[in-house]
Amino acid sequence: MSIKPSVLIVGAGAIGSFYGAILKRAGCAVSVVMRSEYDAVVAKGIRIESSLGDLSYRPDNVYREGDTQDTAPDYLMLCVKVLPGIDRAALIKPWMGEHTRLVLIENGLDIERELADAFPKNPIISCLAFIAASRTGPGEVEHKAYGRLVMGRYPDGIDAHCEELSALFIEGGIKIDLTEQVVSERWRKCLWNTPFNPLSVLANGADTATILDADGGEALIRALMTEVIEAAAADGHAIPMELIDKNINATRKMPPYKNSMALDYLNGRPIELDAVLGNVVAIAHRHGVAVPHLNTVLAALRMRQA
Repeated sequence: MSIKPSVLIVGAGAIGSFYGAILKRAGCAVSVVMRSEYDAVVAKGIRIESSLGDLSYRPDNVYREGDTQDTAPDYLMLCVKVLPGIDRAALIKPWMGEHTRLVLIENGLDIERELADAFPKNPIISCLAFIAASRTGPGEVEHKAYGRLVMGRYPDGIDAHCEELSALFIEGGIKIDLTEQVVSERWRKCLWNTPFNPLSVLANGADTATILDADGGEALIRALMTEVIEAAAADGHAIPMELIDKNINATRKMPPYKNSMALDYLNGRPIELDAVLGNVVAIAHRHGVAVPHLNTVLAALRMRQA
């Protein structure tokens, strides 16, 4: 039997815990770095209710921040939220080895650059997660639906590391789409996230149906999506205009849904404003693209944060 690679998860919340479970199913040694839930995970492991079956598992090692390990992992999976004041490079530096492959499963646009600068010799695999999962208690996760990952090497291409990791995730039971252009895929995900997530906060944690059905709601979503497409095109990543209709129609077909930013806001947690919206506006400004609707939403949310 071939020896499966070792995996360390930094940010073992709902998303990190779920994908750790998938790799555990595939036979990998999976360890986690915990903060507030350390004692619960040491005592009973990670409990995951899922339509895929019981995904509960005991990590091979449970570390606190500041701990050290004898051997660096083959893959370090970073799943923390991209927030101001969190130095992700410093967070993972103690765990990175010379040959560690860094895997990002995080929201947002232009989130890889600072890590590529900090670890220029380590391959980076950037992933977009299409999943509905949430924490229900310390070390407890409910996986509601989906789980597909779109992944590629950053800044572009598909290498042997992507192929190995993809095969492991597939063996563990989820669908993987490899892409040569992962930055373009991040722009495509922004087409939905950048309008809906910030508007949900401005609308006091509103769900998707409330946003679309409000007087002028769908028109505003369409205006925001159009500006995202224009910013993406200026950055070299063309998105077909017909994807606006496709996204809106798909959203109307699913049950009313509170996105992750809405849930963070309602639970008093910081929101990923720059990763999801601020970086899109910054790139648009860099290319001289006017994005007045996105500017207005960003300014309003900065006032709310203040």
